[in-house]
Amino acid sequence: MFRITGARTGLAEDVRGRQRRYVISMVIRTVAVILAATLWNVERPFAVVALVAGAILPYVAVVIANAGRERPPSLPSTFVTAPMRPVIGAPRGEDEQPPRDQG
Repeated sequence: MFRITGARTGLAEDVRGRQRRYVISMVIRTVAVILAATLWNVERPFAVVALVAGAILPYVAVVIANAGRERPPSLPSTFVTAPMRPVIGAPRGEDEQPPRDQG
């Protein structure tokens, strides 16, 4: 999807996106809980990790789903800085000799 404006997305599209993220999170949680129950007597460390993930994911899913609407994208700045010119010393005249060492 390409945007040609700085306007926010519509409210219906925003709600649809939140619902989609929440459903995906809950599907992952369901898989994690089923995996924990399946692996409990086979691979207990993996089952514990899956159980912890299944316990934490609802909180994360709600926080993500309730996150505020997106901020409108910032428009590019039209102010362009001019490149800095290097400072060059004044040229030596043909008569001048370079300084000699006094040592």
